[in-house]
Amino acid sequence: MELKDVKSPKDIKGCSLSELSDLAQQVRSTIIGQVAKHGGHLASSLGVVELTIALHYVFNTPEDILVWDVGHQAYVHKLLTGRFDRFETLRQQGGLSGFLKRNESEYDNFGAGHASTSISAALGFAVARDHFQKHNNVVAIIGDGSMTGGMAFEALNNAGMSRQNMTIILNDNKMSIAPNVGGFSKYLNRVISDPMYNKLRDDIDRAMTRLPGIIGSHFRTLFSATEKAVKGVLKPGRFFEDLGVRYFGPIDGHDIGELIAILERVKVIPGPCLIQIVTEKGRGMDLAEKNPSKWHASVPFDPESGLPLSCAKSNPSLTCIFGNTLLDLARKDNRIIGITGAMANGCGLDIVAKELPNQVIDVGIAEEHAVTFAAGLACGGAIPVVAIYSSFLQRAYDQMIHDVALQDLHVVFILDRAGLVGADGPTHHGALDLTYLRSIPGMKVLAPSDENQLRDMVVASIGMNGPVAIRYPRGNAITGVLQENIFPVEIGKFAVVEEGKEILLLGAGFMLHELKKTAVILREHGIIPTVVDARFIKPLDVEGYHKLFESHKVVVTLEDNSIVGGYGSAIAELLTDNGFVNHRLFRFGLPDGFVEQGQVKDLYQMLGIDGKSIANKLLENL
Repeated sequence: MELKDVKSPKDIKGCSLSELSDLAQQVRSTIIGQVAKHGGHLASSLGVVELTIALHYVFNTPEDILVWDVGHQAYVHKLLTGRFDRFETLRQQGGLSGFLKRNESEYDNFGAGHASTSISAALGFAVARDHFQKHNNVVAIIGDGSMTGGMAFEALNNAGMSRQNMTIILNDNKMSIAPNVGGFSKYLNRVISDPMYNKLRDDIDRAMTRLPGIIGSHFRTLFSATEKAVKGVLKPGRFFEDLGVRYFGPIDGHDIGELIAILERVKVIPGPCLIQIVTEKGRGMDLAEKNPSKWHASVPFDPESGLPLSCAKSNPSLTCIFGNTLLDLARKDNRIIGITGAMANGCGLDIVAKELPNQVIDVGIAEEHAVTFAAGLACGGAIPVVAIYSSFLQRAYDQMIHDVALQDLHVVFILDRAGLVGADGPTHHGALDLTYLRSIPGMKVLAPSDENQLRDMVVASIGMNGPVAIRYPRGNAITGVLQENIFPVEIGKFAVVEEGKEILLLGAGFMLHELKKTAVILREHGIIPTVVDARFIKPLDVEGYHKLFESHKVVVTLEDNSIVGGYGSAIAELLTDNGFVNHRLFRFGLPDGFVEQGQVKDLYQMLGIDGKSIANKLLENL
C-alpha cells in the first residue's frame, strides 16, 4: 500500500500488519520531509503514527468520531484522511491548517489548538449520539501533558457518572511506566478486555443480585473489591476505575497488532473506557528521539544534520530578552517567582530556571491554576511573574478577574506571542489580549514597541502595584543591541517619536514601526504627521491625549489586536468622552473574525494593516 494511494481510511481496512507497518514508515518519512522544508510540529506526530493508523483501521470514520487533543499531533490523521495531495501546503497561507479544523475535513470532528479539551467534547458527542438514537463510536485521544489540565479531570468525573459509551486513549509518551509494557501486562489486558471475560463478569454480577439480601450484596462487594485489588496491584489504573471509567493498559503504542486488538475489544464494552498507551515522542527520527522537547516544533531544517536551513545570523528573540531580564532581576530579589504552564522554553523562563530553579515553577498545561496559584503566592509575599502565550491566557480570564484584580494583587503577566503568530494560525494568534485585559478593572496594560522598552517595562513592572500585563509579539529584537541604561517607565505615559501637525498616528506596541512607514509615504505627499508610541494601553494619559487631540483633527490608531475593544476603541472612547466629536478617527487592527495562518507580513498586507496599505487608505480618504 502506497501512502499516496490512501484517499480515505477505508483504503487501509484490508491491509495486513506488515503492510500497515510499511505504511507507518512512509507516513514518518513524509512528515519529516514536510517539516524539514517548511517547519512545524514534529515529535508529537511522529509518536502517534501507529496509534493513528490503528484508530482508522478499527473505527469507521467519519461516522465514528475521533476527538483529538492538542491538534498539532494530527499530521498522521490528515495524511490518512484524503489530504496527502495537499500536505505540502501544511501551515502555509491558503493551505492545510497545522491543527484540527472542522471546515477543512469531515474527518476533523472537533477543532483543537489548545489542550485538555478532548474528553469534554467527546462526552458531548456521546450524549448527542444517544439523544438522537444513533449508534456510532466516540473516541477521545488525549496526551499525558493535557492531563495536567483540570478540565480533563472535570470531564473524566462527568464521564464516569454519565456512563456513556466512549473510549478514551491516554497517549503517555513518558518512559516512567515503560517497564509495565511486557508480556504479563499484555496478557492481563487481553483477559480483562476479552468478551468472554466481560460476559462472565456480567453473568456473575446478575447471579449475585439474585442471592437473598445481605448475602448477595456481600458477594458483589467482595467480587468488585477483588477485581479492583488485582488492578490496583498490577495496573496503574485504579484512579480511573474509582471515577467509574474502565481502565486498560499500559499498551505498547508502537505495536500496531496489539493496538488493533485492544481497540477492537474495548470498543464494544459498555460505558466509558480508558486505554493507556505508551509512545515515544519523536519516534523514527534519531534526533527527535534523543531530544523530543527541542523537536516538539521546528523551523525548516536539514534532515541529515538537523541544522536549520537558514544560517543567517539573527537578532536575539524577544522571548530571550525577557528571560535574561527576569534572570537579572531574580538574582537580586528572591521574591520574584516565574510561573509557566508547560511552556518554559517558549516563554523564556527556562533561562531563569537553569540558574535559579527554585524561582521558576511549571504547573503544566493548567493556565487557570497558574493564575490563582500566582494570586496565592502574591498574598504570601512573593512577586509572581506569570509567563503564558497571549492566546493561552484567555483560558484564565476569570481567575485574572476574581483572584487577582478583585483583590488588587501584584501579579505580573507576561504575554508572549501577542498579535499574529504566523503559521500556527487562528488558535494561536494573540488577537484578543488588549480587549480582555482592558476590560479588567485595575489592570495596567503595557505594549513595548522594541526590545529596549520590553526590558525597561519588565524591570518597572516589579516595582508597580496591583496587576500588570506586558504583551509583545513573537519575533526578534529590532536592533539586536540593548541600550546600556535602563529608563524609568511612567505609568500611562505615551511618547511622541515624530513631531508633525494635523494628522496623529498612534501606534500600539510593535505596530508603531508600520506607522513609521506610513509616515514616510504621507510626507512624500506633503502631509507631515505626528507619530506617537502608545506604550500604555491602560491606563491612558487623559491630559496628554487631550493636548494631542486639540492640535490634530485626524486621529489614526494601529494595533495587532481585534478592532473590537482594543486600543482603537480606547481612543474612540477618549475622544467621545472628552467632547472631540468632530474629529475623524481611523482605526486599523485585526478584523472582528479569525485570521488564518500565513507569513505575518503577508497577513498584514491582506488585512490592510501594513504601513503602505494604511498610507494609501488615508490618502484616499483625507
